[in-house]
Amino acid sequence: MAQRGPALAEVRLSDTERDQLVRWVRRRKSAQDLALRSRVVLECATGVSNSEVSRRLQLSLPTVRKWRSRFLERRLDG
Repeated sequence: MAQRGPALAEVRLSDTERDQLVRWVRRRKSAQDLALRSRVVLECATGVSNSEVSRRLQLSLPTVRKWRSRFLERRLDG
């Protein structure tokens, strides 16, 4: 099946970034919005499309697009 739309920018995580994102997801005291953004980035790093991440996490497509692009622009600071 042919890809629709523009090619997605690949999310590649360093070991340090991956470890930090996983910590934010697992930590009980993390703010829920931070944990959710971390889940989005971790899913994007698996190489799946935004629509697949949206489906898996039951989020809107614009939300997934926003956090993928923000991570690519600012990394963990985003």
